[in-house]
Amino acid sequence: MTFDQGKYNRIKKRDANGYTTSNVDVTTKTDAFGNAYTSAVSAKQMDTSDFLLLMLQELKLQDPTKPMDSQNMMNTQMQMSTMQTNMTLAKSMEKLVASYSQSSLSNATSLIGRNVETYDVDDRGITKAYTVTSVETIDGEIVLKGRQILYMQDIIKDKDDKVLAYDENGYIYGEDGKKTGQKIVLKDKGQVALDKDGKPVILDENNEEVKDHTYEYTGQAARVYSDELTTIPMSNVGKIFS
Repeated sequence: MTFDQGKYNRIKKRDANGYTTSNVDVTTKTDAFGNAYTSAVSAKQMDTSDFLLLMLQELKLQDPTKPMDSQNMMNTQMQMSTMQTNMTLAKSMEKLVASYSQSSLSNATSLIGRNVETYDVDDRGITKAYTVTSVETIDGEIVLKGRQILYMQDIIKDKDDKVLAYDENGYIYGEDGKKTGQKIVLKDKGQVALDKDGKPVILDENNEEVKDHTYEYTGQAARVYSDELTTIPMSNVGKIFS
């Protein structure tokens, strides 16, 4: 079988001189002497070496009696210089952006464990607040991950100084996680109603007030969180607090 250089070049997407033409768009013009020259070259992966090879190839193929127009050679050199400058600038910008993103991400990690308010409000018209659990970048933007603070719940303790577990409706839960049948009267979500002696008002399963309970109001409150993690863009953070 005879080796066919032309067929090989076509398969490899090369020109007649063996230079690759893959992903390369070349625009040619003719100067005043009838010489064809390259007026534009575009490719995503072209570099200065490619331009130099193209210029050398043109010099090799030109007619000695009709040399290439010096202005065209200068234009080619200017294209090479401009492209090199743009590539250097692009690399510098990439490094700058990467450095800025890394610095911003590093600064944002200081928010982990802290609380933030956004510009959003809930169905009660109260500004939404979150406790930040992690920080990451998504599509170049720094975002926070956090659990929403649904409301503040008054802390009630029993005679053994154990914190009483109750839900947003006031139902009390035992250590087994089941309802005990008793209920704390709430003024609002998480806010315990107190009797004249400053003790929480407790009802039994028949909604009768329990007078002899040993529960005590501590005057402290704890945050009640959502079970779901929420993604919060840094641009939507309006306030940071402890």
